[in-house]
Amino acid sequence: LEQGNTEDTVTVDASAYGTEGSSIYLHLEEEIALNDLLYGLMLSSGNDAAVAIAVHIGGGTQAFAEIMNKKALELGAYNTNFVTPNGLHDDAHYTTAYDLARISAEAMKNNEFREIVSTEYYRTETGEIARTFKNKNRILWEYAGGTGVKTGYTKAAGRCLVFAAEQEGMELIGVVLNCPNMFEDAKAMLDYGFENYET
Repeated sequence: LEQGNTEDTVTVDASAYGTEGSSIYLHLEEEIALNDLLYGLMLSSGNDAAVAIAVHIGGGTQAFAEIMNKKALELGAYNTNFVTPNGLHDDAHYTTAYDLARISAEAMKNNEFREIVSTEYYRTETGEIARTFKNKNRILWEYAGGTGVKTGYTKAAGRCLVFAAEQEGMELIGVVLNCPNMFEDAKAMLDYGFENYET
C-alpha cells in the first residue's frame, strides 16, 4: 500500500503460481489488480497472492523481504526477521508478539489497510475468474467493535492471530501465537483491556 498503486495490474509469474498452503488459486500469467490480490492476501491468507505482490513491488521475494525488514526496524520491531512474504516456515524467518503488535498498530493507521482487514466478504473485479473471499478472522463477527487484523497458521508456528477492536473511541490491538483457542483467548484479552484501560 505504501509502495504500489492498488489499481496496478499484476501478472502472476511462476514463483507465485502454485505456492503451497492457503491459496486463492491464481493462474499462471493471470493479470489481476493489486487491490484484488491484497484482499486475497488479507482475507483468505493467499500465499500465492503474497508472492505475486512481493514480485510486483520488490522484483522478487528476497528483495521484498529486505523492504519488510527495513520497515520493521523503522517501527522498532527489533526481534523480527522476514524471509518470506507469506510467513511460510523458514528457520531464519521469525518475529514476536510484541513486534507484530507494533507493526499492526502502524498498519492500522493506513485507511486502505483498515478497510481491507475489516472487510468480511470481498468479490474480485479483475483476473481470469471471479473470486469471493470470506475473512478468516472471526473477531469481525463475534466481538463488538472488531476491526481486524489477521489470522495465521503453519505447523511450526501453530494458530496465530493479530486482533483489534474499537469501543468508545479506544482501539486495542493484541497478538496470540501458537494458541489453540486463539479466538476465545483474543476475546478474553480484549474484554480485559476494555475493562481495565482508558485512553
